[in-house]
Amino acid sequence: MELIKVEREIGGRMLSIETGVVAKLATSAVIARYGESAVLATCMRAGPRPGLDFFPMQVDYREKTSAAGKFPGGFRKREGPPNEKEVLTMRMIDRPIRPLFPDGFIDEVQIQCWVMSHDGENDTDVLASCAASAALALSNAPFEGPIGTVRVGRIHTDDGPQYAVNPTTTQMEYSDLDMVVSGHCDGINMIEVGAAEVDEAGVLGAIEFGQKHINEVLALINDLTAKAGQEKKQGDLNIPSDEIAAKVREVAEKDLTEARQIPGKAERNDRVGELREAVLDQHFPLKEDGTYGEYQESAKNRSMAKEAFRTLEKKITRKLIVQSGKRADGRSAKEIRKITSEVGVFARTHGSAMFQRGETQSLVSCTLGTSKDEQIIDGLLPEYSKKFVLHYNFPPFSVGEAGRIMGPGRREVGHGALAERSLLGILPTPDEFPYTVRLVSDITESNGSSSMASVCGGCLALMDAGVPIKATCAGISVGRFTDDNDENEVFVTDIIGEEDFFGDMDFKVSGTREGITGIQLDLKARGLSLAQIETIFEQARVGRLEIIDTMEQTIPEPRESISMHAPRLLTLKINTEKIGKLIGPGGKTIRALQDKFGVNIDVEDDGTVMVSGPNGESVEMAKSEVEALAEEIKVGTIYTGKVVSTKDFGAFVELAPGTDGMCHISELADGYVEKVSDVVKIGDLVKVKVILVDEQGRIKLSRKAAMAEEESEETAKTGG
Repeated sequence: MELIKVEREIGGRMLSIETGVVAKLATSAVIARYGESAVLATCMRAGPRPGLDFFPMQVDYREKTSAAGKFPGGFRKREGPPNEKEVLTMRMIDRPIRPLFPDGFIDEVQIQCWVMSHDGENDTDVLASCAASAALALSNAPFEGPIGTVRVGRIHTDDGPQYAVNPTTTQMEYSDLDMVVSGHCDGINMIEVGAAEVDEAGVLGAIEFGQKHINEVLALINDLTAKAGQEKKQGDLNIPSDEIAAKVREVAEKDLTEARQIPGKAERNDRVGELREAVLDQHFPLKEDGTYGEYQESAKNRSMAKEAFRTLEKKITRKLIVQSGKRADGRSAKEIRKITSEVGVFARTHGSAMFQRGETQSLVSCTLGTSKDEQIIDGLLPEYSKKFVLHYNFPPFSVGEAGRIMGPGRREVGHGALAERSLLGILPTPDEFPYTVRLVSDITESNGSSSMASVCGGCLALMDAGVPIKATCAGISVGRFTDDNDENEVFVTDIIGEEDFFGDMDFKVSGTREGITGIQLDLKARGLSLAQIETIFEQARVGRLEIIDTMEQTIPEPRESISMHAPRLLTLKINTEKIGKLIGPGGKTIRALQDKFGVNIDVEDDGTVMVSGPNGESVEMAKSEVEALAEEIKVGTIYTGKVVSTKDFGAFVELAPGTDGMCHISELADGYVEKVSDVVKIGDLVKVKVILVDEQGRIKLSRKAAMAEEESEETAKTGG
């Protein structure tokens, strides 16, 4: 097969997709290029595995460091398990593709995306999504696409904010919006957003802008498919026969309709489970006393009956909501479940909160650390560090199950990243709050929207820890239900787990009173129009404000000071030429300062110095000594120094290594001092104030002036 290539300019750079040369034994394969970045995407289709009753599509995305001319970090110079960025990209590719296969299709479909070249400016996550869509479109799998995926930023310029398609990593530094949006010819079917309190109109404008460029990607893939696409083959679908579906409906519809209206999750699930087993055992038993062929036939019918029961349960749930306005737990369409929250739950954490909405509960802990606690990210882009991370845990007991206990899976990584993005928009800058912040959300009960509970609980924990966040942030999910003909639709607020399972959509929106900070859309229906998204945004905004009002009854604003158990951290800026002096030969000077005051001192290349320690007074003293060592001594500044020599006329005080000042005997204390040794001795730590620096750089100090200033401050604090 010869090379077949299509290309089109999008966002000022050429997007090209080619096939026919590489990976010819795969069902289909493409190489997509954008700028100097390139992704190889392959699609493999195989027959269904025996006994399988679900669609087993696998999506894998890997960033090979050779693509950026780098070696893998660490001891083993080979790529290992997928990192967080790779896992999140796998989910981003999977979510808009999976719903576009016919019901009952259970053939093996495996998509692999490898980053082969990365230019450092055009990131490959969006490119991989487009490449995966193109590979599926070329294959013989019954994929009802293609889809197109673009990233949209909102760049702030002198002419105001401007939308940009597939912005470079440099451009994204000036953007208050990071949106990835996927869609097809019938609408939008996946959205991910991280934003800095962008209002609904601004986000909607970005979606509309992105949709125009999605159509350009679709045209490119359709052009390639017309030239090299294979004939689609659906194969056998694993769906119940009409006879079995009718039988299940006849014997179960009435009782199942009643069971679906039981308010409690556990009671409702127990009753539905009992009914399912009764229907299967009475009407579709396994024939174990006949021939093997008869047994196989009975097992097949029982499996189809189980699927027919699930389909009937889905239809009943949707019918109750759309036609009768009855949700499983008795709420109206826009009603939010009862909310309770609490802060200061645990004594030794730096901040903690419990947030409960209905049967979903999150315990969140906040930990404050120093620059040494930052998470180092090593990938295709230049290495960088994160000062804020949120980790999400979802144990089996949270849904009343005894399951396998293991590390975080793709779902946990994805939910944690959504909550992290949502809260990132309200965090203070490192200049305002230099601490490294870690949130851990442990889901202890779950019945829908545990990621949004993590946003709410995380915000409360931040306020309990004294982190000066910009505004209160909350998250809410909106679901969609339609009747059998897709003519009538209802949007419901705060969906529970079963509404997520049986509904068309889980549209999560996080934000403050001012605007949106995070979005994640998972859609099972074909697509959404802009008008539908606008309606969802308004419904989510109303629900979000209601939750924020409830949260602020628990804690209205961040605490004035951080926890007594958190490290004290101060930052200062020194002249970069003084960094060598502060560190000293072989680190001797900085180690001496750390040992002297029991603190940690971190120095960055730009002259930023962070002093941290468990004791606020020792941190202040160390900071003063760093200033004395690295900066010019200023008149009026108070330092804590060590007496290194005494004379008849006064004492010499070391303000910093290599920097001494002289405190005359008349400045040692109020009143007459007969001998210097009556007040200070060698080795004493004393507070002194700089009263003069003469032309020759000699420093004159006053202990009594420092004492007088301290006494004045104490008097002011106690009100005289």
